[in-house]
Amino acid sequence: MSDIVASLFRLSSEITEVGELLDPAIDLVVTATNAEAAAIMRAAVPQWTVEAARGISAAAVPVDVAAEALERDDVVESKRWWAAPLTLGRCSGIEPTDVARVLLVRGRTTAAQFAAAARAVADAIALVGQKQRADDRIRRLQTILDITHEWHQTNEMETLLVRIAEAATMLLDADRASIFLWDKPNKTVVGRPALGVKGGELRLPDDVGIVGQVIHTGGPRRVGGIHDADEINRAVDRKTGYHTETILCVPLTSPGGTRLGAFEVLNKRGGPFTAEDQRGLIELASYAAIALEHTQHFADLVARHDKLVEQAAQETLLVGESTAVQAVRSTVRRVADTDLAILILGENGTGKEIVAQSIHFGSRRRKHPFIAVNCAALAETLLESELFGHEKGAFTDAHEARAGKFELASGGTLFLDEIGDMSLSGQSKLLRVLEEKTIVRVGGSKPIHTDVRILAATNQNLADLVRAKRFRQDLYFRLNVVIFELPPLRDRGDDIMLLAEHFLGQFCRRAGRGMLKFTAAARKRLIGHTWPGNVRELRNLMERLAYLSSGERIEAEDLAFILSPSASPTSLVEAGLELNEATRQFQENYIHQSIERARGNVSQAAKTLGVHRSNLYRKMRQLGIETGDVGDEADE
Repeated sequence: MSDIVASLFRLSSEITEVGELLDPAIDLVVTATNAEAAAIMRAAVPQWTVEAARGISAAAVPVDVAAEALERDDVVESKRWWAAPLTLGRCSGIEPTDVARVLLVRGRTTAAQFAAAARAVADAIALVGQKQRADDRIRRLQTILDITHEWHQTNEMETLLVRIAEAATMLLDADRASIFLWDKPNKTVVGRPALGVKGGELRLPDDVGIVGQVIHTGGPRRVGGIHDADEINRAVDRKTGYHTETILCVPLTSPGGTRLGAFEVLNKRGGPFTAEDQRGLIELASYAAIALEHTQHFADLVARHDKLVEQAAQETLLVGESTAVQAVRSTVRRVADTDLAILILGENGTGKEIVAQSIHFGSRRRKHPFIAVNCAALAETLLESELFGHEKGAFTDAHEARAGKFELASGGTLFLDEIGDMSLSGQSKLLRVLEEKTIVRVGGSKPIHTDVRILAATNQNLADLVRAKRFRQDLYFRLNVVIFELPPLRDRGDDIMLLAEHFLGQFCRRAGRGMLKFTAAARKRLIGHTWPGNVRELRNLMERLAYLSSGERIEAEDLAFILSPSASPTSLVEAGLELNEATRQFQENYIHQSIERARGNVSQAAKTLGVHRSNLYRKMRQLGIETGDVGDEADE
């Protein structure tokens, strides 16, 4: 008997799968017991299977003797056959219902000889089974690593659910799989993907079937065979036209202990699901729960981000119905979703950044950053670091590496305000980035690709700056593919009241008070003001009124302490001038401002002042105003 033990031990060290061990093991048993015939049977549902046989056909092996030995869990002699269970569950941790085998021998042998042979075979199978499970676990873990790496490539819930289900069917050699997410408030489970169901989604009460049991108990379930077939919910089969034979279902639980749902696989190919399958699915489910939780968290963040983007887009509306504003809105719609270079011109406070934001939110870049940089506020020594970033140690205060605005705005829009104030050195570096689409951090050497749309704005005349050699001509031509010229608020007519009511409504809602109304006198005062600070000045005024006004109506007197007339009569009074001198200065200032407002067009200024052009020239000469530096461009 020692020979069979030694031989089986040697075989178990060389063989890696139990199935390869059974034929040589049965040969050793026949030799050791002088048997006429021998067989190893496996108790499987719904019938027994002969896995190895010598000296007898598979059909002639006595199943009833094998069943009796398995039932008694002891050596049995019947009909000249000896039978003993190979109790693998006790040796290897596998439950008897997974793989229950029986050794049968026919011939002249003793109970002691036969029992010793059965123990030797059982131990050999246990050793090979342990190696096989270890190898399977290594392969399973590698598969799980590959699968989870792939899961991290997607942040879409539906795609992730499909990939998880596909991974389970592959890993367990099953036919189908579904993830059931628990809609606890509505007491339902939602299965996705649900093959064969319209829409690929299956909704069920959370207290029915195997899935309901697993969700409420938190324990796994394996179902299959004649003994528990009635537990399978046939209503689902009728709905899908699918026939379920075996089920393995485990809970989906987040690392924090929250029950997310259940993970179910159906119809294992080649037999029922085993305890090893169950362990594998539990392990896969733990990774799947983490991936699902992260994906749901990401989906929530995306939803909140999209909501904020929509809110920001609504707040950057170009308010106004004047011809100039309608033309700007029309051009924004045409160029927003392009990568054309855009230059926005206008006085301070006319809304250049609002136009830039409207272009950004009207483009495919709207979900990516919009970053504004005021070039006038950056010293030349800081400009390069601010725009392009720097590496640690690049200069004295560079204690750590930092990304610049180009990197932070990747995929989105970089708005360069007051670009006319950028130094010539900064202009040169900006031009290189625009042409090469790459940046290099200060103190670094690695080129970094940048996918950023540049929008530029200024309140200066860049053409004059080019002629004065203060702005690079090549950068000027690179930036002004499309030009927006924003009119000052004083030239927008009825838009003044539209904007005033728009801003006032916003700030009243923030202040938690009802909408204030303008009296006719207040409206006249607003429209008559020259608005040197343009839209920004009007917005600030409306904010102060919303928070500081005590009544429900805004009177002209409410504006007296806020509005500062551009002619500043108070300063004239304080100067103690005689009436004739004060009148002369007022006329001089007023004519200067009218000509400025008409952009040097004297004919237009004369029309606004209600005088003939020749009379305006005569009045200017009387007041000592130089007429040689103004033209009549509209008449030329």
